[in-house]
Amino acid sequence: MNTVQKVAIVTGASRGIGAALVPAYRELGYAVTATARSLEESSDPDVLTVSGDVAEPGVGARIVDATLSRFGRIDTLVNNAGVFVAKPFTEYTDEDYDLVTGVNLRGFFETSRSAVAAMLSRDGGGHVVNLSTSLVDHASSQAPSALASLTKGGLNAVTRALAIEYAARGIRVNTVALGVIRTPMHPPETYEGLAASHPLGRMGEIDDVVNAIVYLENAPFVTGETLHVDGGQSAGR
Repeated sequence: MNTVQKVAIVTGASRGIGAALVPAYRELGYAVTATARSLEESSDPDVLTVSGDVAEPGVGARIVDATLSRFGRIDTLVNNAGVFVAKPFTEYTDEDYDLVTGVNLRGFFETSRSAVAAMLSRDGGGHVVNLSTSLVDHASSQAPSALASLTKGGLNAVTRALAIEYAARGIRVNTVALGVIRTPMHPPETYEGLAASHPLGRMGEIDDVVNAIVYLENAPFVTGETLHVDGGQSAGR
């Protein structure tokens, strides 16, 4: 009987979707490294907390190194950390660009590069899950967000590229593209208007996203997929 405990890394784990993914992976039997810019140490010996901003050079590698030192392996990386800044294109500043690309692209690149290298160092493969947005496929004049499309669209594309590059080594790569999810980033007074943007007539819940990621974790024949969790938004209106 194989008793090796699998290990997942969840970025952006201090609140919202990331915070909910930590107990979800524990329920699957995984040890978890939870990372964010700031978070409290866990009392669970199978949860390692690592503070750090994935936008900063070297932080992604440090998270992976800490995970290997504590648990000895990495099976899954969930690139949940992300930044969304909605503005008309010409109003974006250089600071906006650095912020969004830093988290959404550098954070993905550095953490994934180190995590995939760790997966390749042993037999058994692994899984990378990225968080994207349905705005990449279904742009909206009500939510101008070119930097989200620029960065998250890149994640959709690299998901397919890495899935093919590493399929023969047993490493799967998938993306979950979200509609508007009820998280702390949205004030309650906006809920009614945001719900109307989805054909199903409601906002997504954190559990909708967690369930989708758990599905992908338990779907070994699925790779290179962008799974839309958006209430039908990407299909049309």
